[in-house]
Amino acid sequence: MQLHFKESGRGRTLILLHGLFGSLDNWHHHALRLAESFHVFALDQRNHGQSPHSDEMNYPVMAADVNRFMAARGIASALVIGHSMGGKTAMQFALQFPERVEKLVVADMAPRGYAPAHDKIFAALLALDLNSFVSRPAIEDALATEIPNLLLRRFLLKNLGRDDAGKFFWKMNLRGVAASYLKLGEPVSALGPFAKPTLFIRGGKSKYINPEDGAMIRELFPESQIQTIAEASHWVHADQPVAFLQLVQEFLE
Repeated sequence: MQLHFKESGRGRTLILLHGLFGSLDNWHHHALRLAESFHVFALDQRNHGQSPHSDEMNYPVMAADVNRFMAARGIASALVIGHSMGGKTAMQFALQFPERVEKLVVADMAPRGYAPAHDKIFAALLALDLNSFVSRPAIEDALATEIPNLLLRRFLLKNLGRDDAGKFFWKMNLRGVAASYLKLGEPVSALGPFAKPTLFIRGGKSKYINPEDGAMIRELFPESQIQTIAEASHWVHADQPVAFLQLVQEFLE
């Protein structure tokens, strides 16, 4: 599978991986800033954005997607940043292809397994009959009962496209991702640790990285550190972009 991407800047190669329901556009602001110092590739992961759809979706195959992307462009190694689901992909990639990763940054995600937390979102999106809507605000309103957070609804509806006839469609493989959702909650798998510099950045208002995760993080990523941005949620890079970029740039440079 050849992933869709956007490229900018020059210097050492830096790969950006987005989270669940997202796309490479989630990294737009950060890619612009990081491109001042690095050769940045923001990727759409499989079944998201403009990348191909597949019934197969788990972290080993998503890590293989990144490896294939690099091989196709003659990139021997890269700096890698991933958020949430993208953080899991980044961790799996580093463990599966350690020679490909120079340094790793994981935004608010631990290597452990997670219980399902998005079933209500999947159900609400899958229940929509997109053919019955003529405007995006109408779809937004239709989701309000099940997804009352307006910012979340607007984020999710970035996945909507519209064809030449004006009909709405999902750009992401919504049904495929929903079918693979339990696999996306599984822990990363590894034959051995990734013994290169790794930075975990957690949101102080988030529970995705907890104190009890420290042992597993140190076991799999012995050269890691954990930094907390106090006033950030799980969307740590979006909530506090200046603080996030400062930590990232200091670590990478």
